[in-house]
Amino acid sequence: MITLASFLSGLVFGIGLLLSGMVDPVKVQGFLDLAGPWDPSLAFVMAGAIAVGLVAFTLARGRTASVLGAEMRLPTARDVDRRLIGGSLVFGIGWGLAGVCPGPGLVALGMGQGKAVVFVAAMLAGMAAFEGFERRGRLAAPGAV
Repeated sequence: MITLASFLSGLVFGIGLLLSGMVDPVKVQGFLDLAGPWDPSLAFVMAGAIAVGLVAFTLARGRTASVLGAEMRLPTARDVDRRLIGGSLVFGIGWGLAGVCPGPGLVALGMGQGKAVVFVAAMLAGMAAFEGFERRGRLAAPGAV
């Protein structure tokens, strides 16, 4: 049942990305280009997503298990540190240059868009590089296991 719920959630999310225009890099870049002909329509998409997320996290905060019985593992970190800011900058620069972020990139890949192949390959390479740096950092840290 959890697998089916996960699939349906992903399907609804993907359809929402398609309908909202988040899969179209030109539309995303139009939203991010405040100095040019700005397209504010994606602000409504983001506001809707924030509203849904706020309600969902508020309801989930008091639970120990999901509706389907899975363990609730909500984020607990609240620190704004150098790594968070650096990662946010890299993510934002990549999003601005490509006009694509990971969710819409995967949807575009599923649609067979050629540019999405390059984006997803670069995303996976970045994730692998991060894991490599993290692993190397843990091994080099004094007392690391």
